[in-house]
Amino acid sequence: MGLLLKQIFAFIKLLNSDTGNISLALGMTCGFILGMTPVLSLHCLLVFLLLFIFRIQIGAAFVVAFFVKFIAYLMDPVFDSVGQSVLSMPALQSVFTTLYNMPIVPYTRFNNSIVMGSAVVTFVLSPFIFLLSQQFIVKYREVIVARFEKTKLWKLIKATSFYQWYYKYDQYKWN
Repeated sequence: MGLLLKQIFAFIKLLNSDTGNISLALGMTCGFILGMTPVLSLHCLLVFLLLFIFRIQIGAAFVVAFFVKFIAYLMDPVFDSVGQSVLSMPALQSVFTTLYNMPIVPYTRFNNSIVMGSAVVTFVLSPFIFLLSQQFIVKYREVIVARFEKTKLWKLIKATSFYQWYYKYDQYKWN
């Protein structure tokens, strides 16, 4: 539980910082994919590789994946129906047979209707999630952070010597 709280606080700190919107939005999108799809599949491994290879905010991905996972269980009937319709398409039967006979592809578990449906739905929704999360980050920083910085409480906290020490420490730590 401590690790989750640490990730949530790091995510809030990232939202409040001047960190790039794109890497944070990509992290939220990857978290959406990880949260909506079953964990033990090859395409989740590919998303993890993307997280570790590129400059994508891993903390944002893990926090979003944790919260989206609760919604994914409610979406399983939708994923099952989408997966059944994709897997039962006559035009794709030869493609699925070929894929199933390949060496690594069956580990994607594409023949499971929930895995197929969740993969199709999340990969279709991912560009929209990316754009929405990017807009959310910009609006959050413009409205909420700007409003919070004008409060008397923030001005009081900023005037303390502890905040001044923390601010200098944070600058030295990351530079």
